[in-house]
Amino acid sequence: MKLMASLSLATYPDASSSKIGANAVALVQQIDAALHAVAINVDIPDVSNALSNYLLDLPYKIQEVEATSRKSGKDLLKAVTQEAARGGVTLTTQELTAPPALMGDVAANHSRYFDVCLVGWAPANQTARMLAEAILFGSGRPTLLLPDSQDVEVLGHVVIAWDGSRVAARAVADARVFLELASMVTVVTVTDEKPLPGQGIGERLALGLRMRGLVAEAVSIQAGDSSIGTALQEHALKIGGNLLVMGGYGHSRIRDFVLGGATEGILADLRLPVLLSH
Repeated sequence: MKLMASLSLATYPDASSSKIGANAVALVQQIDAALHAVAINVDIPDVSNALSNYLLDLPYKIQEVEATSRKSGKDLLKAVTQEAARGGVTLTTQELTAPPALMGDVAANHSRYFDVCLVGWAPANQTARMLAEAILFGSGRPTLLLPDSQDVEVLGHVVIAWDGSRVAARAVADARVFLELASMVTVVTVTDEKPLPGQGIGERLALGLRMRGLVAEAVSIQAGDSSIGTALQEHALKIGGNLLVMGGYGHSRIRDFVLGGATEGILADLRLPVLLSH
């Protein structure tokens, strides 16, 4: 059965970078997946009255914003289409509309029909962050963040952030397709961040991966004065990791996202592709 990846594209108020097309295609090529790209366009309810029409010309401003959003969506889909054609990737595209407050919900609901969800990431793009958080907590699917600042490389070295928790175990299961393609897997346990459920938990996971035919090792690190998200990414990059796999901690209180420390650290300063699973 062929895998299907969903790429959610932000259009308003901050549009995704066109670089996400190349990165998404490069990634799905590696896992031999089909790609479905969806632009989430804004649909602003008309709440104008006679006074606002006279003073602000509100209907025109709404039309202008919606037109800008639709143009951004079409431009992004065109860029993805061109990249997919060059890369020989099977692609389908779609445009969805939603009020500004519900764009994340629409993206999350749509993402439930796919195997893995892709989101482009730029530090200043709050719309992309909103979509990523909504998809992570609301889709029930793994969410793969692709930083716009770099090209997606061959994901040959997968690094697993492991603390023995349910969400970490879920992330490992969701990353199976990437683990099977990896030439090396490193299990990293941070020992000074919180109590862990026993000794040698990283080596226990690494042993299980080796029994499944993977090349895997376990290491323990200390975060020290760094945030756990920073420590994990710095170590992953230090050992040549191309993909970081970790559980996404936190929950949503009616779209008010409350994030765990590790997840917040990753989202605040993304340095390499990260697969988050809730």
